Amino acid sequence: MLTDILIINVACILAYWIRYDLQLFRAVDPAFNVPYRVYLPFVAGFTFLLIFVYKQQGIYRLRHQISWFDEFYAIIIGTTTGIVITIVFIFIYRPAFYSRAIFIYAGLLAVAILGLSRLLKVFLWRRLRRQGFGIRQVVIVGAGEVGRTVMRAMVANRDWGFNIIGFLDDHPAKGETDIGRFKALGGVDNLSNVLRTYPIDEVIITLPWQYHRKIMSIMAQCERENIRVRIVPDVFQITLSRMQVEEIAGVPMIGIKDVGLGGLDQLIKRAIDVTFSAVALILAAPLMGLIALIIKMDSPGPVIFAQERVGKMGRHFMVYKFRSMIVEAEAQKAALETFNEADGPLFKIKEDPRVTRLGRQLRRLSLDELPQLYNVLHGEMSLIGPRPALPTEVEQYQEWHKRRLEVSPGMTGLSQVNGRSDLSFDEMALLDIYYIENWSPALDTKILLQTIPRVFFGDGAY
Repeated sequence: MLTDILIINVACILAYWIRYDLQLFRAVDPAFNVPYRVYLPFVAGFTFLLIFVYKQQGIYRLRHQISWFDEFYAIIIGTTTGIVITIVFIFIYRPAFYSRAIFIYAGLLAVAILGLSRLLKVFLWRRLRRQGFGIRQVVIVGAGEVGRTVMRAMVANRDWGFNIIGFLDDHPAKGETDIGRFKALGGVDNLSNVLRTYPIDEVIITLPWQYHRKIMSIMAQCERENIRVRIVPDVFQITLSRMQVEEIAGVPMIGIKDVGLGGLDQLIKRAIDVTFSAVALILAAPLMGLIALIIKMDSPGPVIFAQERVGKMGRHFMVYKFRSMIVEAEAQKAALETFNEADGPLFKIKEDPRVTRLGRQLRRLSLDELPQLYNVLHGEMSLIGPRPALPTEVEQYQEWHKRRLEVSPGMTGLSQVNGRSDLSFDEMALLDIYYIENWSPALDTKILLQTIPRVFFGDGAY
């Protein structure tokens, strides 16, 4: 907060310098050229107002998770609110020598500098966490829907600083089967052994409400071991994504909210898809034409590769991509099964011999996916969503994996910005379901912004 106060005042000084010394955009009448000290009362009020709004936005709330986008978004909203209130107050007060533009400049500069300061903070936190500082080793007790919801949240928000060692569950099918990199550690009674074997900092209990006595026993055990314990509520086994906690006259109440994409949300998302894909197809037409020409010169075969995929609610459609493999690629797939580096129903080889020299570069920069803009415009895909699956992959889905099919597949998504091909299939599914349950325009914007550096550096693409 003290740093923000300093930054806001620096922004105000720079705004004064731009307005009165540089006189950008519009000259200042010499009669109204006042010294900076005249602005000090309003600068103090402006600073207090911004800090108050930032506090209301939750920017200064202590928490594990460090998300630059979330904080920057809150800064933009808070600063805009502060500028509007300040300008309205000046308009009512009507001092002859005040320039309303100075506070617009100050707000824009504050947003830019505060954004950079938050970027530096996130960078430092991430660097510290890569060295092991601030990482909490977690074990989850319960691998049902609530437990997987917790896993989804932690996989989708790696900056929170939680590392899931594994999970325990009494159900044989759950307690003995790993979920991605999360280890199945056996039944709940094995917790004592897990706490002795692993350096656990925190235990998260996600058991159903009828396991009251067992929950109390686990809490007592963790207290004896001096390990922090948290309980995730599972009131009447309501899915966490559907729980909404409200307070009425100091009384907390749990209600049920709608989740996923429905009604107006779908309309908004579709409008964005149509607008963006239409504009992108027009702007990218010269580049797509050039890529098509180079593909034709590089290797024999068609320019466009069409393949059947499974879309929303299991509907099949043809997805279009620039061809990045040799023509006989599909026929050679069976012979390469032993080299498959992916788990679950996926098929991935890092150094796939079927990929052409040009195709490797197209894949690294995701340029091979540009024709999918047509699929987006046509309504078969969305800009953001789960990866479009092959029919043979869907046949191997477990029941909980099928939730990925509740929305249209996307050109990019949470799995693409959180590791792309380096993720296990279960982790991809966790991220996709998290996206479905927590969709918002802000989340889509966040994914699009994170996609840009991922594509540019080619992280996890092969």
